[in-house]
Amino acid sequence: MNTITPQIAVRATYMRGGTSKGVFFTPDDLPEAARQPGAACDALMLRVTGSPDPYAKQIDGMGGATSSTSKVVIVGPSTREDCDVDYLFGAVAIESPVVDWSGNCGNLTSAVGPFAIARGLVQAPADGIATVRIWQANIQKKIVAHVPMQGGQVQETGDFELDGVTFPAAEIKLEFLEPGADEGGEGGAMFPTGRQVDVIDVPGVGAVEATLINAGNPTIFIDAATLGLTGAELQRGFNDDTALLARCEAIRAHATVAMGLARSAEEATAKRPHTPKLAFVAAPRGYTASSGKPVREADMDLCARILSMGKLHHAMTGTGAVAIAVAAAIPGTLVSRLLGQGRHDEVRFGHPSGTLKVGAEASESAGTWTVTKAVMSRSARRLMDGQVYVPGDWQR
Repeated sequence: MNTITPQIAVRATYMRGGTSKGVFFTPDDLPEAARQPGAACDALMLRVTGSPDPYAKQIDGMGGATSSTSKVVIVGPSTREDCDVDYLFGAVAIESPVVDWSGNCGNLTSAVGPFAIARGLVQAPADGIATVRIWQANIQKKIVAHVPMQGGQVQETGDFELDGVTFPAAEIKLEFLEPGADEGGEGGAMFPTGRQVDVIDVPGVGAVEATLINAGNPTIFIDAATLGLTGAELQRGFNDDTALLARCEAIRAHATVAMGLARSAEEATAKRPHTPKLAFVAAPRGYTASSGKPVREADMDLCARILSMGKLHHAMTGTGAVAIAVAAAIPGTLVSRLLGQGRHDEVRFGHPSGTLKVGAEASESAGTWTVTKAVMSRSARRLMDGQVYVPGDWQR
């Protein structure tokens, strides 16, 4: 006779942040064995989201069967004096048993401050703007969130519109401080090869010109023409083209090795699907967004698209936006070249769901570029607060 193991209840909050959704926890919410990244934590997060799922639907979990909605977050009191909370992000693969803790989610970053305030991790004013200092533990970076407050509660509704999100909400301003990687950190300097543009030999694809940059998340920029694309592509069609997706992953995997983030292309694909991200950029051109809204050439400075977990993103990752801002601010990158060289402290780019404006502050000294911060606005909202249930044998 089989022993039936009852389910366990785990305190959780389901939140939208920017154009992503994820399940949020504090360390105290989790079973003791799962409070730090490792096999037990991965097993729990996989069961929470409903992965791995060979049907690719995550029907038996909280995941939404896309790279934007299969995410988990752990937020707790900070171990650092200069921050209020530590934020750990996990990208959960849908069809394979992998939780990638290698990078940040810039979109869900916008929900970290509101979550921390609502769960009593941060003291906030009754009205006005609460400043939440976040330590992003995945990439070892500081982020400052400016969260609107009203009547002692986080203001979640408002009139700020974000392309890729159907309904307006309250604006949350984010400052990503010193987003370029530090010497000695993972991937080394902001430009891990020491060059603004590299040429990478990719078997089956050929020589690929790319900007390899550590900003927000490790990111690979290529020209859309390298893939025979215009830069105005949408998910429909793109994500059904298995040959195109395979070429994109080949470029990403070999660039990952060039950035010093994997020993082989095979390792990059199997163990590091979340970062670095592959993005492609092109000169401005008009198109119709996925919502049906026209996006005019005059509305943007360039077209940009990014892949996340092997698929074209429906809008733009938050960290991808940071990387675009940083690459635009530094002469010599592929992004800067498209913009007409020189420094560009602010840029508006077109993505599959519309447009987004981002900015970065950069300076150069003795041939070395430093970026003090990148800035963008997002919104966030609690969708559900309560308990998520998982079978008691989740560690099996």
